[in-house]
Amino acid sequence: MKTIAEQAVAEFVGTLALVFIGAGSVVVAIGNGGGYTGLIGVALAHGVVLATFISNFGHISGAHFNPAVTMAVWVGGKIETIRAGWYVVAQIAGATAGAGLLRWVLPEQIWRDASLGATTVNHQLGITNGKAVLLEAILTFFLATTVYAAAVDDRGVFKSIAGLAIGLVLVFDILVGGQLTGASMNPARTFGLALVAGEWADFWVYVVGP
Repeated sequence: MKTIAEQAVAEFVGTLALVFIGAGSVVVAIGNGGGYTGLIGVALAHGVVLATFISNFGHISGAHFNPAVTMAVWVGGKIETIRAGWYVVAQIAGATAGAGLLRWVLPEQIWRDASLGATTVNHQLGITNGKAVLLEAILTFFLATTVYAAAVDDRGVFKSIAGLAIGLVLVFDILVGGQLTGASMNPARTFGLALVAGEWADFWVYVVGP
């Protein structure tokens, strides 16, 4: 088994990549008026980066990159408390670092117009905070179920390609929830972007829901 330090580094880097690429695709889509990316591009960016880094680091840490996933695995007795705690710390740090790097490399006007890709509830479409919590809970349930089935359960037959299945969940979740709540499914992702962009509107939704 890898050391906790090695696993924490893997969780840090993977979460950094997820936030940098995922939120970056949101900023580009908004800055380009939907342009060559749009919602489909945003969904694919999230799915591809997650699938890639699960393939890269799955053998090191299990490649959670998400406190909600780590908590699910902990509740299932598949990871001990201390290790789970370090995972969550690394994920939050990685998300914050990814958001910071994104803000640093992008022109201020571009990232400010998109709030750095921070997840917020689209109240203009009639989505209340209650509905947003339920939506985030449902989308996270699909994600956690797939993680268990493809990567955690020893009886699963697709562990070698788990990254593909889990990445695809992000794609279809974002296609449904992207324009409604941002389809975060990940408290670390939301926290890192909220901290760096200063966008805390409805933040609690993205903790309670997932």
